[in-house]
Amino acid sequence: MGEQMFSHRPVLLAACIQALNIRPDGVYLDGTLGRAGHSAEIARRLTTGRLICVDRDQAALDAAEEKLAPWRDKVTLVHNNFCELDAILDGLGLDRADGMLFDLGVSSPQLDDPSRGFSYMADAPLDMRMDQTDTLTARAVVNEWPQEELRRILWQYGEERYAPAVAGAIVRARDQRPIETTLELVDVVKSALPPAALREKQHPAKRTFQAIRIAVNDELGAVDKMVQRAVPRLNPGGRLAVISFHSLEDRIVKNGLAAFAKGCTCPPDFPVCVCGKTPQVRLITKKPVTAGPDELAENPRARSAKLRVAEKL
Repeated sequence: MGEQMFSHRPVLLAACIQALNIRPDGVYLDGTLGRAGHSAEIARRLTTGRLICVDRDQAALDAAEEKLAPWRDKVTLVHNNFCELDAILDGLGLDRADGMLFDLGVSSPQLDDPSRGFSYMADAPLDMRMDQTDTLTARAVVNEWPQEELRRILWQYGEERYAPAVAGAIVRARDQRPIETTLELVDVVKSALPPAALREKQHPAKRTFQAIRIAVNDELGAVDKMVQRAVPRLNPGGRLAVISFHSLEDRIVKNGLAAFAKGCTCPPDFPVCVCGKTPQVRLITKKPVTAGPDELAENPRARSAKLRVAEKL
């Protein structure tokens, strides 16, 4: 784990820094501090500027103290969910920022910490909370949510094509006794899948675990709120950069930014605009930026990363 901590390369780092167009005296927000790789690069470019680092996991904030020590006078660490942008900025007395970065990848040490219950490879209590002060756990989702709701999240968030079978198996198992640990859940998932699915390259429980993790942490709801709240809090010329890692998140970011870029919400057959909404951003990336061959060779995780950038008008 120690090794991993230091070899972790932030995804699309050069592209992000370029996208943010950093002014040395500007105010920037890194809404997903994680291992502080992006934050360190932003902070080192500031003179009189300020960087707000947000993470919902206290462990990430504690680890960042050391990583960001050289620029600590310019950095403010905040324990909160990035979708609470308004409250975060208001709490710091800030009206707007000159740039915001959100890296939606969940590559943080919490996933590597077996005791947190994210992994289908190590046995642990079913938890999966990114913020340990939240109340909803994976155990509650697995044992208490109705079968139809489980089927929906497995299908929508996990893109699990055997969602009805897996949801049914979970309900049958929990009727006997509660499913308490990650490996108990893995066994239940395996029991529901046909032999062909068990032979696939990826772990048979991967999609189910992804779906439950997204549900526990309301990850997609948070992304949508973040886009809706970030744009109004940017200064003119300020940039919003978002890195997503799966199609569900990318679609939310893409559609959210497209709506802000279009402005008008009138039906297409209206002869004149009556809503009065004007474009708020200019899309810097028509197509998302993805990793080049050099980065992919160094960091296979970057394969699914997509960076979208918009500039406030």
